[in-house]
Amino acid sequence: MESENIELNGDPRNGGRDGGVGENPHRGRRQSINFNHYANKKSAAESMLDVALLMANASQLKAVVDQGSGFSYYVPLIILISISLIFQIIVGILLIFIVKYDLNDPRKQAKLDVLNNITTGLVFIIVIVNIFITAFGVQRPHSYQTGPQHL
Repeated sequence: MESENIELNGDPRNGGRDGGVGENPHRGRRQSINFNHYANKKSAAESMLDVALLMANASQLKAVVDQGSGFSYYVPLIILISISLIFQIIVGILLIFIVKYDLNDPRKQAKLDVLNNITTGLVFIIVIVNIFITAFGVQRPHSYQTGPQHL
C-alpha cells in the first residue's frame, strides 16, 4: 500500500497550487485549499458571531437589571448571563491564539487541535446556557411597555 503525502498549503514554490482539490477553469490546473487561510476565515467568522452574542447578552443583562430583583428569575438569569459572558470572553481570547498560530507548522498542530477542541466545547456550553436564558425569558420592564396609558 502506498502512503500519500499531502501538503496542507500545496507547494509553496508555485503559490500553493499542487495536486489540489478544485479545478481552476482559467489556468487549466488544479488548485489546493489553503487550510491555514480557511481556518483563519472560520475563526474570524466565529469571532463575529461571538461579538454579536456578547452584545445580545449585554442587552439581556441590562433588561434583567432594569426589571429589578422583584422579577422571579432575577438571580438565575443574572448568573446564567454572567456565565455566558465570561465564556464568550474566554472563547474570544482562544480564537485570537488560534488565528495567531500557523496551521502548517507541524509543531503547532497538536496545540491548535487542543485549542480548537476547547473552543468548540465552550461554544457548545454557551449555546446551552443561552437556551436556558431564553427559557427563563427576559420581559421588558413595565415602564417600557407600549399601549394605552390611563391617567
